[in-house]
Amino acid sequence: MRRGSIASLIGIAIVAGGIAAAVALALPWLPKPASNEADRIDPLFWFVIAICIVVFAVVIAVMAYSIFHFRAAPDDLSDGPPIHGHTGLEIVWTLIPTVLVTVIGIVSAIVLSRNDALGANVLRINVTAQQFAWTFSYPEANGLTSGVLRVPKDRSVLLTFTAKDVIHSFWVPEFSQKQDTVPGITTKLHFTPNRLGTFPVICTELCGLGHSVMRTTAIVMSPAAFNKWLHAQAGAVSSPNGNVAGAAVFKNNQCGACHTLTAAGTKGTIGPDLDNLARDAQTAGQPLEAFIRESIVDPNKYIEKGYPKNVMPETFGSALSKQELDGLVQYLISSSKKG
Repeated sequence: MRRGSIASLIGIAIVAGGIAAAVALALPWLPKPASNEADRIDPLFWFVIAICIVVFAVVIAVMAYSIFHFRAAPDDLSDGPPIHGHTGLEIVWTLIPTVLVTVIGIVSAIVLSRNDALGANVLRINVTAQQFAWTFSYPEANGLTSGVLRVPKDRSVLLTFTAKDVIHSFWVPEFSQKQDTVPGITTKLHFTPNRLGTFPVICTELCGLGHSVMRTTAIVMSPAAFNKWLHAQAGAVSSPNGNVAGAAVFKNNQCGACHTLTAAGTKGTIGPDLDNLARDAQTAGQPLEAFIRESIVDPNKYIEKGYPKNVMPETFGSALSKQELDGLVQYLISSSKKG
């Protein structure tokens, strides 16, 4: 090739690569990392993007130069001159992608291996996925359940997933970690949060009509604040005072996001008003305690007029321990009478 052609190719490649790099760097493609794993994945992401930009620039340069330099005249209706293969060139353009893909694979394997390695003093949390809610259970606190994921900063966390119905997918963008939950299969996900804050937990697998509302939050707390919360909630849930235990279960499982209950100070409107439980039980023709228990364990058994079926997870009650369920029932009986 002539020097002028090489200079043209390099010039076009620089322009194309510069535009691609500007687009890549100017837009906030990734959220601010909040875990050790994200701190490893983000550089890998940009490493792959840099390779892609270089390949993109070379391809665009060759295409643009070829279109301009080898274009046919308007009156040229021939098929063009025959072109024979070039063995050396074919070896080069096969070898380069092979090397690049191999390097990406090796670097990715190293990052994934380090991300999967558990640290010391692992916090183990059992996660139940069901249409359309997440439930987090803490074995360290006698199976305390919560609708919000709370974890301590700088401590290794291992989530163990089970799905009650269909495939779901757990994702916290700031942790750069995602894991599918499959019925009949136990899956796991490890991460180490390193930034305090509240982050969204999103289901990224289409799991039914309520898929878009299958969201909650992950709260990263200081170790001292987390331990205080864990011990306080474990003590409250196991309290012999049913109202105290039930109030903790109601709060931890975000019941107030869907229901109004004056005693708890909540004003949710997705589900029936829990201040009217006594009236609803009478309408259903059941004793109050039996009605409340059935409504938790089998929420589709009786549907209050004006509310659709399948909004409250059918397996919500089964995610609670007997002690938690008993406490919640007693709390709702007491609170509905006050209301």
